[in-house]
Amino acid sequence: MRLFQLYPLGDTAVTVQFGDCIDEDTHAKVRTFSAYLERHPFPGFVEQVPAFTTVTIYYDPWVVSEKGLYNPYTRITEQLQHMLKVAKESHKGSKPHVVEIPVCYDGAFGPDLEYVARHNKLTPQEVIASHTRGKYLVYMIGFAPGFPYLGGLSKKLATPRKQNPRPRIPAGSVGIAGNQTGIYPIETPGGWQLIGRTPLQLFDPERNPPSLLQAGDLVRFVAISEKEYWQRKEQQHES
Repeated sequence: MRLFQLYPLGDTAVTVQFGDCIDEDTHAKVRTFSAYLERHPFPGFVEQVPAFTTVTIYYDPWVVSEKGLYNPYTRITEQLQHMLKVAKESHKGSKPHVVEIPVCYDGAFGPDLEYVARHNKLTPQEVIASHTRGKYLVYMIGFAPGFPYLGGLSKKLATPRKQNPRPRIPAGSVGIAGNQTGIYPIETPGGWQLIGRTPLQLFDPERNPPSLLQAGDLVRFVAISEKEYWQRKEQQHES
């Protein structure tokens, strides 16, 4: 396909598509344009929503059309095409932000660890070793506030979602679904296989930014004991 495609999403949004599959090259294009748009919002810009392969831009058609003088979709596509070209030419490729996430894989914190191990013909210790060995790219934040979709999971850990989702999953739970791993930032229903839990607070509405992780970050999981988990949890409450 072309470097990008533009198509309308209703009367007040346009989507820029950079690829057909989830991969690091497509993600880099998404992040480059999203970062440029964040630094250079245009008149009439409302908000943007980056995803795996797209960036959707919401706009005020009255402002974009210069108070009704021009067709708003024609004007917005012309503007975005120019911005896409400038963003690509000005991108210098900064290094990603690496975030270490401590995880306790013991006991009740990882209720599905044994299942993931059996499914992949591994021991629980091998699952933990493989999960902490990887470096994971945050492709997008979604589903719940601050929920990171992480790419880079080893194929030997891939495990289907649970057939019957849990009605309540504790905040901080680390799970696997298919070939992705992720972290539940708040208590919510969900069907991912839970293998551990982090004491870190991934989403705090009073923090700026509220989400600990951002699209484009790299995540590394570090195994900790249950004692360390509660110590980190207590320290976080005191801070």
